[in-house]
Amino acid sequence: MAVNVALLGAGRIGKVHAKAVGAAAGATLVAVADAFPEAAETLAAAYGARVSTIDEIAAAGDVDAVIICTPTDTHADLIEKFARAGKAIFCEKPVDLSLDRVKACLKTVEDLGATLMLGFNRRFDPHFRAVRAAIDEGRIGDVEMVQITSRDPGAPPPSYITSSGGIFRDMTIHDFDMARFLLGDEVTTVYATASVLVDPEIGKLGDYDSAMVVLTTASGKQCSISNSRRATYGYDQRIEVHGSKGVVSAENQRPVSIEVATEAGYTRPPLHDFFMTRYTEAYAAEITAFVEAIETGTAPSPSGEDGLKALALAEAALKSIAERRAVGMDEV
Repeated sequence: MAVNVALLGAGRIGKVHAKAVGAAAGATLVAVADAFPEAAETLAAAYGARVSTIDEIAAAGDVDAVIICTPTDTHADLIEKFARAGKAIFCEKPVDLSLDRVKACLKTVEDLGATLMLGFNRRFDPHFRAVRAAIDEGRIGDVEMVQITSRDPGAPPPSYITSSGGIFRDMTIHDFDMARFLLGDEVTTVYATASVLVDPEIGKLGDYDSAMVVLTTASGKQCSISNSRRATYGYDQRIEVHGSKGVVSAENQRPVSIEVATEAGYTRPPLHDFFMTRYTEAYAAEITAFVEAIETGTAPSPSGEDGLKALALAEAALKSIAERRAVGMDEV
């Protein structure tokens, strides 16, 4: 079946998803909505779609699914609105910054039997998926320890900090989801430390720009996460999983994978500059998976529950910092 998709939000991430829909077999972008008409018109014209309002999209008989790329504080309301309208829903993380609001939203989705997929795109990165495949195939034995390095090339403007929910709910949340994806066990304890080393303005807003987190599962598996809002050498994205029989890792990716050797030494091109280019394949693959879930009637993954658990880990990390101790997940 052909899946007609509407896009809510024509900003940076909206453009990424519009491109992914355009490349997905069996999917067509038919409508775009944005608070800024000019942005909606430009993106819609590029894909032969129409400009619509959110209410028009909810009522449209030719729209099967929506992709929500609007500000975080609108996500839960829009998920509920389109669940009631009978549309399949893909939403960027997080559902909301409040655990209680997320739980209420997911209850509505469940009661209505709606389809909801969360945008944890890194699960679909071919390199990270290959790591997971090596685990599933038993090539490194039982997973024992996971190390995740995730560092942005530069800090966002202070205005972004106030609406994003902070580093743990906005940035580390991807790593929390990846930790769950690779550990194969639910996390029971979180210990976090954080500092302001990059931009003092971030600290004045009550947030952090440099963080370390250790996650532990009931069986004793551990995951360490290293985050920074400043990596002068590019977008740093690495994973290593140590097991009872060996180790598997995914190194940093570059736009061009070459190495030049001269008498001066070995040199390689710089890393990707940010997520839009580093995770191009992942964004395309997750939208393809969303479309396939609609076509086959299967439950999509990552689910709303995955989003809830990642947000709960973020809350535990914040509590750990505030109280300077390890926090059990039963406390959040």
